[in-house]
Amino acid sequence: MVAMAEPTQDHAVVIAPPPLLYAVPLGVGLLLERTRPAPLLPRTLARLLGWSLVAGAAATQAWFILTMRRTATPIDPRKPTARLVTDGPFRFSRNPAYLAFAAFYLGIASVVNTRWPLFLLPVVLAAVQRGVITREEQYLERRFGDEYRRYRARVRRWL
Repeated sequence: MVAMAEPTQDHAVVIAPPPLLYAVPLGVGLLLERTRPAPLLPRTLARLLGWSLVAGAAATQAWFILTMRRTATPIDPRKPTARLVTDGPFRFSRNPAYLAFAAFYLGIASVVNTRWPLFLLPVVLAAVQRGVITREEQYLERRFGDEYRRYRARVRRWL
């Protein structure tokens, strides 16, 4: 289901592009691994888990992108949106892209078999929650009102 809104120049004011919020701490964690190795699991188990997470993240991200493109809705939260998208992966999560980024983050940490990125993940998730998701939710509530509130009441933020 896709609802239409009147066009405006309005948009969510997020602190940074969401991929950057995940990529920088992941990079820091991977650099720490090079200087002070901290294995996560036995190597074979870590790789199996990691590649499974990466594959699931890639599938979720592809589904998200296809859904957004099909509805002609910008993927970048810093751009105005004309539609409230509630189908595709949005039936299960209000934030499927950020869920996929988190799974990808965990998958890469596992494939590399390091704990360092895991120590940074709570900070990443807090930054995404406060600096992106909360701001997007406020924007969508202003933009779509009751329709967004009904959607928010029936679909979880993450899973």
